[in-house]
Amino acid sequence: MSINDAKFKSGFVTLIGRPNVGKSTLMNHLIGQKIAITSNKPQTTRNRIQTVYTCDEGQIVFLDTPGIHRAKNKLGEYMVNVAERTLSEVDVILWLVEPSSFIGKGEQHIAEQLKQTKTPVILVMNKIDTVSREELPGFLEAYRNIYDFADMIPVSALRGKNLDTVIHCILNYLPYGPAFYDEDTVTDQPQRQIAAELIREKALRCLEEEIPHGIAVAIDRMTERPDGSMMDIEATIICERDSHKGIIIGKGGAMLRKIGSQARREIENMLEMKVNLQLWVKVKKDWRDSDFMIKNFGYKEQ
Repeated sequence: MSINDAKFKSGFVTLIGRPNVGKSTLMNHLIGQKIAITSNKPQTTRNRIQTVYTCDEGQIVFLDTPGIHRAKNKLGEYMVNVAERTLSEVDVILWLVEPSSFIGKGEQHIAEQLKQTKTPVILVMNKIDTVSREELPGFLEAYRNIYDFADMIPVSALRGKNLDTVIHCILNYLPYGPAFYDEDTVTDQPQRQIAAELIREKALRCLEEEIPHGIAVAIDRMTERPDGSMMDIEATIICERDSHKGIIIGKGGAMLRKIGSQARREIENMLEMKVNLQLWVKVKKDWRDSDFMIKNFGYKEQ
């Protein structure tokens, strides 16, 4: 079957769920390469990232949205608006949850949002490698009681378990139609954006609990050398307080070097070329409550 075949299916799918349930990990494993950044801290994904999965049967365009949660500042409001608006614009919704029979306020809030849409919802219960097989039916039943799902699939994104089932299930609900992207495309994110996100990911992983929510990364310059031997990248990590700046730089610049060397390796893998990465740190107080700064750091609501 070709991507222009009459039996070919194509459509848009959004991943929703509370922060930190493994949405970006699932996306990266489905696509087969790293697109969305991952960390064990909530609110890692701030923008709607489009990734594309193409197989013989069809093409799935995934929108990895920020987690739906109750917003505490302008950036939080922006993130929730992006996530909630996506629900009515797609062909299928994947709701990712962790295995538990306790359904908290966060999940109840998402279920209420979903009741306002006619889009088919597939429940994907992630992290099943962390519980016993006997417990699973009870956990699935608890979710069946709060929403009428089109399908329910237990998976382990980290272990790659049942991911084929997720793909086949999504394709069942997609309309017939030609591909939106050519078959080599895996993301619509420009390289600058991915480079900035990779730097932010390394900062999230290396730093203390309190700082990461308040950081953004701006790519100031990204130019390839004329002989094609190397990419020169200059980037600024923006934080909200002078005390944060000191922690990000670290004693004798050690922390900034650690973030830089980890990010450089990942960016080199993405670009498949050598990278000369230079990082700076700047303080912009309360940038998360400034419409101008939120847009300036690439969080645009279209």
